[in-house]
Amino acid sequence: MDKLPTYRPNPHQRRSPLLRSPLLALVATVFTLGALNLNLRWQGTATANLPFNAAEILQKCSALDVQPGPPANFHSRTHSDRFQEGTAPTLIRNATIWTGRVSGHEVVVGDLLLDKGIIQAVGEIDQSTLDAYDDLVVVDAAGAWVSPGIVDMHSHLGVSSAPSLEGSDDTNSFKGLVQPWLRSLDGLNTHDEAYRLSISGGVTTSVVLPGSANAIGGQAFVIKLRPTAERSSSSLLLEPPFSLNKSDTEHSSRPRWRQMKHACGENPSRVYSGTRMDTIWAFRQGFVDLYDKARSIKEKQDQYCARAQTNQWDGLGDYPEDLQWEALVDVLRGRVKVHNHCYEATDLDGIVRLSNEFQFPIAAFHHAHETYLVPDLIKKAYGPTPAVALFATNGRYKREAYRGSEFAARILADNDIRVIVKSDHPVLNSRHLVYEAQQAHYYGLPENLALAAVTSTPAEVIGQDHRIGFVKAGYDADLIIWDSHPLTLGATPEQVYIDGIAQIAEPFSVEKSADLQRTPKTPNFDKEAEDALKYDGLPPLEPKEDDSGVVVFTNISSIYLRRGHAIREVFSVASEKESGTLVVENGAVICAGDCSEVSIAGGSRRVNLEGGSISPGLVTFGSPLGLVEIQGEASTNDGNVFDPLTSKVPSIVGGDGSVIQAVDGIHFAGRDTLHAYQAGVTTAIVAPATRGFLSGLSTVFSTGAAHKLARGAIVQDVAALHVKVGSSSASVSTQIGTLRHLLLGGGKGTLAERFRQVTEGKLTLVVRVESADIIASLIHLKREVEGHSGNTIKLTLVGASEAHLLAKEIGEAGVGVILSSRPFPGTWESRRILPGPPLTQDNAIAILHANNVTVGLGVDENWSARNTRFDAGWAALETDGRLSKGDALALASVNVDVLLGRNTENNDLVATKGGDLLSFEGRPVSVISPDRGVVDLF
Repeated sequence: MDKLPTYRPNPHQRRSPLLRSPLLALVATVFTLGALNLNLRWQGTATANLPFNAAEILQKCSALDVQPGPPANFHSRTHSDRFQEGTAPTLIRNATIWTGRVSGHEVVVGDLLLDKGIIQAVGEIDQSTLDAYDDLVVVDAAGAWVSPGIVDMHSHLGVSSAPSLEGSDDTNSFKGLVQPWLRSLDGLNTHDEAYRLSISGGVTTSVVLPGSANAIGGQAFVIKLRPTAERSSSSLLLEPPFSLNKSDTEHSSRPRWRQMKHACGENPSRVYSGTRMDTIWAFRQGFVDLYDKARSIKEKQDQYCARAQTNQWDGLGDYPEDLQWEALVDVLRGRVKVHNHCYEATDLDGIVRLSNEFQFPIAAFHHAHETYLVPDLIKKAYGPTPAVALFATNGRYKREAYRGSEFAARILADNDIRVIVKSDHPVLNSRHLVYEAQQAHYYGLPENLALAAVTSTPAEVIGQDHRIGFVKAGYDADLIIWDSHPLTLGATPEQVYIDGIAQIAEPFSVEKSADLQRTPKTPNFDKEAEDALKYDGLPPLEPKEDDSGVVVFTNISSIYLRRGHAIREVFSVASEKESGTLVVENGAVICAGDCSEVSIAGGSRRVNLEGGSISPGLVTFGSPLGLVEIQGEASTNDGNVFDPLTSKVPSIVGGDGSVIQAVDGIHFAGRDTLHAYQAGVTTAIVAPATRGFLSGLSTVFSTGAAHKLARGAIVQDVAALHVKVGSSSASVSTQIGTLRHLLLGGGKGTLAERFRQVTEGKLTLVVRVESADIIASLIHLKREVEGHSGNTIKLTLVGASEAHLLAKEIGEAGVGVILSSRPFPGTWESRRILPGPPLTQDNAIAILHANNVTVGLGVDENWSARNTRFDAGWAALETDGRLSKGDALALASVNVDVLLGRNTENNDLVATKGGDLLSFEGRPVSVISPDRGVVDLF
């Protein structure tokens, strides 16, 4: 990048008329210098050489080494700098308030008074204080939990906008490895569809970072998500550096924190076709060359100020500064929060060495999947120990993330390292950032630290804990009223306040049970956390097969079994008054419920479920599980099939008449596959991977099988025929036309034969599609083909973000739908989502279910298959009781089987200890598989 021009102050700016007189200017300057107690020593210099802006220069110089932070009088403020005129004061009554104070242990039952954009009072509030208001808006929280607003410390909101369009991605620059002068603010799009969604999930503040393509990617900015009257990007900023718009005359105040993005490892190495050695050298060279330039400027500034402060004005000239290097100068002065994208121990070690070599502190390591393996190394970084910003369970998508552990957060906390969970939005939709905190808590992060991980801890790390991240008088009025305890599954804001302004005009809430108003009683994972360290991040995941022949599960609170195409509760301790029993012999259930009269042979194994449950095994679909082990490593993947619409299919494969079968490329015992199995997902259905129109034939396999030749490993060779209709190099009309041609008897070879089976109703056609307009065309095509053939086509839509817009028509057409449980408007074709509470009363599942559409749940990435149980439980909670637990289990089991053409009944069962399969309190401990003839124990 060309060097930006050196900034030179305009001598006519910010001068009052009084200072236009040289004599009066001198008098005013002398008076100001005296008032500031700057110890000006004249040393005989002629006053004629004194510049008109001497006071301003001396103010600036006096602040050179002042560390960032709020002004001394900040907490005596009576209103926020972000206060919007006309905002009515608000009283929130009868709240259960998690304040973030006392290390996250303080809970206050009482009221909250919001006015002038800040929290005026918390707890018991004198009536006399309230009587002073004649326009008070009163909100009865009815005992609901209230927390600080969520702070997302790693987001690309606004720079990687939704929907994703050609001109909407300003995340990364590819102009060089080291570019500290770039600013995410300059690409911040105020029209990102995700703002309102993230607010509805409780996110009030985000740190918008540049991407990770560069070793130094540029400067990040802290924003509040509330739309402002000005509607500009700059109006979203929270405490930007004074120098942002050259408002750096406020040198009587302490400076404000800058934020900067660094990255190491695979991302910059791949972008610039280098190695880790190249990246670290780029860092060192950048620090040597660029920091030497910055250091030179810093030294010139110090020398300049030394002369000014000793009254050596003659020939002093302009204050030395350069826009291109000002951020790095601030790094050297300790005024920048450095956020470092870094995964593996080797990269972490390199950055720690760099921080000590060049003496700069690191605010936090981000993603940081292996930090839990090297906590002592993290503590060796220069300055205060960096925090670690993690995903809760997202991992194994590239080599760097392969050793990621769900226990990382608790292990780091046990080593006194501050833990943050973040979204990397839109990698994860920041609307659901609290879900990351919930999962971290489920796997062992203490309650106080899990809540702090999305509120007070990130606020502290970015240098904003003087005003956000806590519920305290004098702090910004950024609050969430929750419909349940924020660490319970599906916890949803009833209202979100930013700067004291309610952000959801007409919120819809769901009535939650008393069980969801308390902290979940999570399982004990001590051994698993120890094993994560013992095995260097790769603990054994293979199940242990029972060898006793007979297993008796006792102390069961509920049993759910498949009954045809539905799942029914066949036993409940609430109705039977006594806990139930399940007896299994050689993998087959011989008794469920009251088994008091069953004779049990000696030597049997007994498993106490401690009030747990028995449920059907779950089914995962949508990700390339079993075809892809590490997404970013081609050598671990089956690869993409040839697409006849966009490329020539080799004749040796069969040319355009060929159809690829996923069963030929399945591999077993992958880590994501085994994680899914341990989470109760016993079966996967997977189609060949494609970037185009034609995918091929899906297969059904057991996630617990050791290899393809094991008993029951391949459940069904061919399940359904899969295609994709939507944005690609071929037009949508071309894709629909191709489907019509094939369904009406066109094509050749195996492809023609498989489409003939679809037309005859013998094989399910699965179409991945998002847009309601394309869905309408598919329904029209279905009717056309059925009218021609006289047969009913089995059609299933996958993805279908806009399916709710045609729920009635989809139901009448007999078409099934497999949805993501948490939609996101990531593309133009999926922009018209139905977000669900609190923005809409219904979610897509409820609308489709009400129109007699068979609905299943799918996932997009391998790592998330393990969370299928939570997806189903969460989806049911949002329907406000319209889906029973049996219906919720069906969403992720029998419905998926039916929609994807499985023709054998899935008899797998999952036993959970301590709670049921759909909650954070239950832990899967066993899979019972009659088809494989085994009982596996975890």
